[in-house]
Amino acid sequence: MIKNYLKIAWRNLIKNKASSFINVGGLAVGMAVAMLIGLWIWDELSFDKYHQNYDRVAIVMQNEVFNGTINTGEPIPLPLDAELRKSYGSDFKHIALLSWTSSHILNVADKKLSFKGNFMGAEAPEIFSLRMVQGSRDGLKDRSSILISQSVAKALFGNADPMNKIIRMDNKDGFKVSGVYEDLPGNTTLHDVAFIGPWEYYIHAPGNERSPTDWGDNSLFMYVQIADHADMAKVSEKIKNVKLDKLEREDKKFNPQLFLQPMSKWHLYAEFKNGVNTGGAIQYVWLFGIIGIFVLLLACINFMNLSTARSEKRAKEVGIRKAVGSLRGQLIKQFFCESFLIAALAFTLSLVLVWLAMPWFNDVANKQMTILWSAPLFWAAGIGFTLFTGTISGLYPALYLSSFNPVKVLKGTFKAGRFAALPRKILVVTQFTVSVILIIGTIIVFKQVQFAKNRPVGYSRDGLVDIQVTNDDLHKHFDALRTDLLQSGAIAEIAESSSSTTGVNNHRGDVSWKGKDPSMTSFFGNINVTTNYGKTVGWQFTNGRDFSSQSVADSTAIVLNEAAVKYMGLKNPVGEIVRIGKWDMTVIGVVKDMVMESPYEPVKQTIFRIGRGAMDDILIKINPKISTHEALGKIEAVCKTYSPSVPFTYRFADDAYARKFATEERIGKLASSFAMLAIFISCLGLFGMASFVAEQRVKEIGVRKVLGASVFGLWRLMSKDFVLLVLIALFIATPVTYYFMHNWLQHYTYRAELSWWVFAATGAGAIMITLLTISYQSIRAALANPVKSLRSE
Repeated sequence: MIKNYLKIAWRNLIKNKASSFINVGGLAVGMAVAMLIGLWIWDELSFDKYHQNYDRVAIVMQNEVFNGTINTGEPIPLPLDAELRKSYGSDFKHIALLSWTSSHILNVADKKLSFKGNFMGAEAPEIFSLRMVQGSRDGLKDRSSILISQSVAKALFGNADPMNKIIRMDNKDGFKVSGVYEDLPGNTTLHDVAFIGPWEYYIHAPGNERSPTDWGDNSLFMYVQIADHADMAKVSEKIKNVKLDKLEREDKKFNPQLFLQPMSKWHLYAEFKNGVNTGGAIQYVWLFGIIGIFVLLLACINFMNLSTARSEKRAKEVGIRKAVGSLRGQLIKQFFCESFLIAALAFTLSLVLVWLAMPWFNDVANKQMTILWSAPLFWAAGIGFTLFTGTISGLYPALYLSSFNPVKVLKGTFKAGRFAALPRKILVVTQFTVSVILIIGTIIVFKQVQFAKNRPVGYSRDGLVDIQVTNDDLHKHFDALRTDLLQSGAIAEIAESSSSTTGVNNHRGDVSWKGKDPSMTSFFGNINVTTNYGKTVGWQFTNGRDFSSQSVADSTAIVLNEAAVKYMGLKNPVGEIVRIGKWDMTVIGVVKDMVMESPYEPVKQTIFRIGRGAMDDILIKINPKISTHEALGKIEAVCKTYSPSVPFTYRFADDAYARKFATEERIGKLASSFAMLAIFISCLGLFGMASFVAEQRVKEIGVRKVLGASVFGLWRLMSKDFVLLVLIALFIATPVTYYFMHNWLQHYTYRAELSWWVFAATGAGAIMITLLTISYQSIRAALANPVKSLRSE
C-alpha cells in the first residue's frame, strides 16, 4: 500500500513540474534557513560547554554603588584570593587569579611572532579543563614555565617536539614549555588565549606589583570552581560581603557586593544595568529562533496554498477513489505520503544548500561551524524536522481534499464555495506580514549602525595608525624615533598614549575640584599622553590651548573633554585647579568629546595629562602626501632600527573603530539575508498562486477579451486582489514592527529615530515586488488567444 502511495505521489510531482518545483524549492530554502539558524543557535547555547566543569565554574564579580547607580564589573582586588582560600576553602575546589588578555612577542631562535595570551594561577588549567596534548595541567606551578596551544607550538617549532624548549617573551625572560594544550574552540570565552604564563611571574614583574592588603585596587580577575557538594547560589550569597567587611569606613559607601556569575551565563547573559542581569546575546538567540520558525512556516504555507488551490483538479480523483471504496483515512494517508515525499526531497536539497552556504554563513556570523554529519542527534533532529514539516505542510490539504463529497464531484456540481479561497488569502497575508517585518527590522538595524557611524568622534581617524607597545625599546628612544620618522617624510606627527583612540585603559576616582559635592563619588577616564598627542589625533579645542613641549608648567597641566566639564559643573574651566590623588593640576584646555568607547553611549568624562613613563600605544599620523604603503614601509624600517627584536605590527584607527559595530552589522547582515530569502519564498508562492488563478480564470479572461477588454485592464483585474492582500499585510506589520524595533532601540542611549520613510519605502517595495511577481502570469493570460480558451464552449 505504501509503495502505491509513493508511486502516485511521484507521478503527481512529475505531472505538475512547476508547482512541484515551487513546493520542493521553497521548502528546501526554508529548511536550509531553519537548519543554518539551528546550527547557529546550537553553537550559541553550547558556548563554553567545551569545558568539562561547565556547571561548576564561575567568575567572581562585584556590584558597587557610584552616586546612586550600581555598576557591575569583573575586576577584583588581590587580597580576595587569600581570603577565600582561608575562610571559604571548603566551598571551592579550585581558585585562580588571571591577568588581562594581551598580545606578547614569543620568539624561538629567529622566529618572532605575536600571540594573545594570559597569565593565570596554577589551578586555572584544572578549572578550564584544558585538554593537554603534551605535558600536564600542573605546568604552571613552576614560575619559569609556560603552556602553549597547538597552533603556537606548530608556528614556533614546526614538527619538532616543543616540550622543555625555551621561549623568550617580549625579548626579555625565557620560559620553559611545560605543556601543549588543544586549541580552544571559537565558542569559548578564552578562545583567543594562545599561551598561558605563570601567575607568580606576572604578579612579581616590575609594574605589576600589588599590595596583598589593598582591597581598593580592582585590577585582576578571579575564576573559581565550586566544590562538588556546594551549591552555586548559596556560595555566591555566602561571599557577598567579604570585600565590604574588609574596607575602611570611608570606602564602605561604595557598598561592594561580590557574587558568582556561572559560566553558563558568561556569553548569553553578560549585560547588567544598575546591578541587575538584564540579558545580553540571548536576545539574538530568541530573535533568530523566531526568524527560523517563520521562514520555515512561509515555505510550509506555500505548499498548503498550492495544494488547496489545485484541489479542484484532483476533485474527480478523490470522487472516484471514494466511489470505489476508498476510506477517508486512506485518502488522508495518500496526501500525507505526498507531503512527506516533498519534505524528504526538500530536506535532501536543503542539506546541499547548507553545505554550499556554510563558508559564507561562518564568515558573516564569525563562527567556525560545520554540519554535524556524524552526530546521531543531528540526524534525529533532521528526520524529526522533516516529519514535522511534512505534517504541518500536509495537514490542511489532507483534511480538506479528503472531505470532498463524491456524488457532487462526479456529477460535476462540485464547487469550492465562495469562502474556499479565504484560508489561502489568510496564508498569503501571513507570508507578507512576516516578510515585511523582517525587511523593516533589517533596515532599522542598518540605520542604527549608520547613525552611530556618522556620529562626530571628536578627532581624525584618517591615516591614524596605532602601534601597541610590547617592550620599552621605542619609548627609550622616542625622541630619536620621532626625529627620524619626520625626516623620512612618512609621518605628519607621532605621540605616545596610555590608551588607544578606541578605548580607555585606566580610570581614577581620586579626583576633586572646587565646588565638588562631598558626597559625590568621582569617576574619570585617565589618559597619559605626550605633548604632540593633540596634533597626532587632531582633537578639537573649544576652550584654552593644547600641551606644549616648550612649557615646563605643562607637567602639572591637564586637558578636559566636554563631558568632564559638564560632569564637574565648571563654568570657566580654564585655569581651574583639579586635585588628582596628591597632585594639584591646572586645566589649560577643553576639547570636544572623543568617542573612544561605545559609539552607542554618551562619552564619559576624561582627563588627559602629560605622562613620563612607558605607555601602551604609539599613535602615528601618516603623511597624506605619500601613499600609505610607502609610508608604512618607511615607518617599519625606522622602528626596526630602535627595536629590532619586535615584529612590526600595527592597526589603523578607523579599522579598530569599525570593529565596534561588528555585532550590530553581523546581526543586520544575517537578518537581511534571511529577509531576502523570506521574500523569495513568498514570491515563489505568489507566483504559483498567480499561475493557478490565471489558469482558473482563463475562460473569463477569454470572454472579457472578446468583449473588448484591454491587456492593461485584464492585468489590473488580476493584480488588484493580490495587491489588496499585501496592503493588509502592511497594515498588520507596521505597528508590530514599530513596537518591537522601538523597544530594541531603547538598548542604546545614542540611537536613531524610527522614520516614517522606512515603513513607506518598505510598503512601496513590497507592492512593487508583488506586481513584478504576478505580472508575468497576468500578462501572459491577458495576451492569450481567446479562441483557444473558448473553443469548447
